[in-house]
Amino acid sequence: MSKTAVATNLEQAKEQGWPPNIQAAFKRMSPASRYLGLEVLDVDMESLTVDVAFNASDELCNMWGGIQGGMVAAMLDDVMSFAVGLDLDWGQISPTLEIKVSMLAPARPGRLYASGTVIKRGKSVGFIESELKDEAGTLLATGSSTATFVTLKKKD
Repeated sequence: MSKTAVATNLEQAKEQGWPPNIQAAFKRMSPASRYLGLEVLDVDMESLTVDVAFNASDELCNMWGGIQGGMVAAMLDDVMSFAVGLDLDWGQISPTLEIKVSMLAPARPGRLYASGTVIKRGKSVGFIESELKDEAGTLLATGSSTATFVTLKKKD
């Protein structure tokens, strides 16, 4: 993503009232998200859903040309983390406690689309689901995870 696109998207995120976790991705994307080629496309605060794209490079592939399964899991984990983060208070994070990924079809390099939705949010844990599709709309993988909520302590 170019610096121009990041600034435009950050402004869009601010204008639309997107939460801090989404705005932070535009300010300083994590190295892992950048490696996966993450691009936030849409946020629905009412349904607690995030839509993203991944510009998956050949560097994510196994020796047979498919995207390595751990990379697919990382993509799904990323989008689920963004989704559960929509409902966090400032200063909270949501570490993943467990994740399950079902590989349904081979993922290939190119533009892939993922959505993550919060299924249920409790006081201390959240349950999230996700899907990964290719440009043709083929369902490549699904994921589900459980995340906990942690409030970071301020530095003294």
